[in-house]
Amino acid sequence: MAGAGESGPEESARDRATRRFELTRGRLLGYDRDYAPPPETLPGAPLNPWTIPNAIGFIRLALIPVFLVLALNSGDGRDAEAAIVYAVIGGTDYLDGMAARITGQFSRLGVLLDPIVDRLLVISGVIVCWHFELLPRWALAVLVARELFMLVISQIALAKHVGDIKVNMLGRWAVWPTMFSLFLAMVSTTWVAEALLYLGLAMTIGATVLYVRDGLTALRERNGQSPAPAP
Repeated sequence: MAGAGESGPEESARDRATRRFELTRGRLLGYDRDYAPPPETLPGAPLNPWTIPNAIGFIRLALIPVFLVLALNSGDGRDAEAAIVYAVIGGTDYLDGMAARITGQFSRLGVLLDPIVDRLLVISGVIVCWHFELLPRWALAVLVARELFMLVISQIALAKHVGDIKVNMLGRWAVWPTMFSLFLAMVSTTWVAEALLYLGLAMTIGATVLYVRDGLTALRERNGQSPAPAP
């Protein structure tokens, strides 16, 4: 209950600003993000590369060329060591974020590095699956086109000073069926890999639509226009 000198909205805003200091199970695992972004992660903050979470990100990034060398020299795209490396990189996707929330070592570089590693991992998996024709090439082409599109609109957002494109949950969850599809295709021949690829594509395209909508809304607000009413 708000005090005599406080209004409900003011209390809510203050509470929201301090929620990041309360580590709950949902926030530890990453599915509860109802807290203000730590100031260390906002545009203009120092990169601050020397943190435990960023060390995890650097290791994941360094393993991507290792995976590519192993997979592309396998003869058929199905190499146990390459698959293990791919699984380690993909499986540690949330580890750096969890480390940041546990240690409080948030950084601007961490916000930028994590999605870059994820995109490079997906693209590297696509390269292997395309080269050995492990999955339908048209679907792989759509997946790469989407990643390039997101890179372009991210640069446009920065040029327009809109700020970061906030990751939506649909886009966050779409990574998993996509990565698992590529992993399965590099392990064995199964219809599950193709089905997961189509599921990941559908989720990814839906998330892209939301990103574009949110970006246009942020641009209108920055230009002093009221956002269009929801249909």
